[in-house]
Amino acid sequence: MPDEKKCKIVVFGAFGAGKTTLIKTVDPVSHHIEAQCAGGTTTIALDFGKLHANGCGIYIFGTPGQERYEFAREIIGKGMDGAILLIDATSPPDAFIQHLYDSLIDAKVPFRIFLNKCNRPGADQKRYQDLFKSAPIRPVSALDRGEIAAALLEFAMTLEPHPSGHPHLAEH
Repeated sequence: MPDEKKCKIVVFGAFGAGKTTLIKTVDPVSHHIEAQCAGGTTTIALDFGKLHANGCGIYIFGTPGQERYEFAREIIGKGMDGAILLIDATSPPDAFIQHLYDSLIDAKVPFRIFLNKCNRPGADQKRYQDLFKSAPIRPVSALDRGEIAAALLEFAMTLEPHPSGHPHLAEH
């Protein structure tokens, strides 16, 4: 696909927000580096998946959701064209989500907020819309492939690929 637009999108979010699920849903053969934890499994390095649609190759990198992996988020985020802040709408806002939001603002990278789990009891979209008034927010279900693919493609089409290109994405 030599003429396709290539975009690197990095998904940030807290533990349990649904980052791995989102990437597995959009790309069933995606790659994950996980470890067992009390709640099942958790990403300890990164998730990686691809989506090709409408002349666009979207390379999706998921970051670990624990605060101690700040170094991994910084490494994975290098050269990103855009970012998704995935938030569990059933969880109250906290300092870590605010930190991720502020970091994306400081990085001056285009990003969208995807609110996941909006159909679950206790979900409250309004609290995030009030908190992050200046950011585009989209309710999603990380389990709905069509919805996630459409949201990612819509976002990717607004992005300008990184000026240095993505030689590391060319062969994937």
